[in-house]
Amino acid sequence: MISALEGLELLRNGNRRFVADVRSHDTLPSRARRIELTAGQEPFAAVLGCSDSRVPVEIVFDQGLGDLFVIRVAGNIVAPSQVGSVEFAAEQFGTRLVVVLGHSDCGAIAATLEQLQRPKENQSKNLHSIVDLVRPSVEDLLATDLRYDLDELVHQAVRANIRASVNHLRHGSEIIEQLIRNDGLLVVGAEYSLQSGVVDFFDGVPEG
Repeated sequence: MISALEGLELLRNGNRRFVADVRSHDTLPSRARRIELTAGQEPFAAVLGCSDSRVPVEIVFDQGLGDLFVIRVAGNIVAPSQVGSVEFAAEQFGTRLVVVLGHSDCGAIAATLEQLQRPKENQSKNLHSIVDLVRPSVEDLLATDLRYDLDELVHQAVRANIRASVNHLRHGSEIIEQLIRNDGLLVVGAEYSLQSGVVDFFDGVPEG
């Protein structure tokens, strides 16, 4: 089993390769690896990321088949199915690192901020369910001076939403809480920059 800190270093190194526009030979898909994985999987990290097509998780971390258990949903929100997916990875595969990966200029965040300022009556019920989950983490920002600086408002809202999702995973499941307390599970938050390709792990990462 790969520990949470070892997994975190694997992701950081992989992202450095991605930013440098190089790729590890070990992460390239192969017939042999595909056949090997038919016997089972042991992903070293579970990543709850946004569905945005510009943020393909395995690519930005330069990982291969069987390395990551990826859950993607617009706005990297946490609903019961996402919590259950993380529980599944941690219990069934021994995955000890969970990353909530948001990204700059997130459309779901922008849509939520727009909805809070100029509600749309014709917004679909399904899209509204995403907005409702993002809303609690970002609406207080509109009461600050950030409302006069749209770029910084979106940036801070993206990070607030990531922190909220991390907190929900840490405290929204007895199984996850127990694994954090007793078995070395680590839940961290990170933001991917569309401009630079760099992933900044900024929430819940142990110092040193």
